[in-house]
Amino acid sequence: MKKTLLAAALALSMAGSAFAADLPNISILATGGTIAGAASSNTQVTGYKAGALAIQTLIDAVPAMKDYANVTGEQIVKISSNNMTDEVLLKLAKRCNELLADPKVDGIVITHGTDTLEETAYFLNLTVKSKKPVVVVGAMRPATAISADGPMNLLNAVKLAADPNAQDRGVLVALNDQINAAHDATKTNTTNVATFQAHDIGLLGYIAGGQNYFFRDTTFKHTHETEFDVSKIDKLPRVDIVYSHASDDSVLVDAAVKAGAKGIISAGSGNGSIHQDTEKGLAEAVKKGVVVVRSSRTGSGIVTPTDPDNQYTKAGFLNGYSLNPQKARILLQLALTKTQDPKEIQRMFTEY
Repeated sequence: MKKTLLAAALALSMAGSAFAADLPNISILATGGTIAGAASSNTQVTGYKAGALAIQTLIDAVPAMKDYANVTGEQIVKISSNNMTDEVLLKLAKRCNELLADPKVDGIVITHGTDTLEETAYFLNLTVKSKKPVVVVGAMRPATAISADGPMNLLNAVKLAADPNAQDRGVLVALNDQINAAHDATKTNTTNVATFQAHDIGLLGYIAGGQNYFFRDTTFKHTHETEFDVSKIDKLPRVDIVYSHASDDSVLVDAAVKAGAKGIISAGSGNGSIHQDTEKGLAEAVKKGVVVVRSSRTGSGIVTPTDPDNQYTKAGFLNGYSLNPQKARILLQLALTKTQDPKEIQRMFTEY
């Protein structure tokens, strides 16, 4: 009888192991954020401590993930994402490339605070060298809240990273049952769970009924298609953003140049327009070798190209097209690791 029970137990164990071997292997890289946040009460959804919980705690809280993938966790940092740094971005990109080079790893999920999630996702979209899925996920309510959105978001992200249909679509952003492209996603609301939107371009797809539905592909170059290699880079060039407003001047432009900025993103009004006093400062910056790119503070639309006789063209300003200021900054940082040629950098803004 004992031998029979032992044989049965061994058979079940072997069956479980075989089943696990058939599942995709997904690595979760944790950086902290609201998804790992903790508050003093379960009704508190602001003023909490971001990044309080370790990645294994998040994994243990969503045991259903193990039905879809063999999941392992790794803590990169434990921060609120408003404190994200270039050093952490480089560490993430390098670790992603190390893991994805392993044939046993099928995809990566990155837990992240929502404040700068779009910047990290876009940076990885330009620096990850693999077709395998990379999904960046976060939450708008801490893990201790009554209606915490993190657990479902994390489960969806793991299922998305394990989905063969998610391959070669660039880095994905998955929150609130929505799938966004890293190039397009932006945070649009301070506290609402539906904060990430793609404005004019729209979502890549939805997560509904436990299934992933893709409606379109991104048309911009990404991941393995890009020319950016950060494997031997330990520091990124300084690029600052100057936000336009009424009664603007060149004080912040001059300060950025003095601080050693190699590039400046002008978050202009409307169609990338610049106050006349700020324009003078930016033109002087260009003469000193600083690359200036025009973007817009409006949040949607394209900064249209200027003709050769336009004042901005004559001043040597480049065009950021559809990238918002924070993503234009990321691209300019990476562009400056390759070249300072304005024509080449303008090409990159067209392609990426």
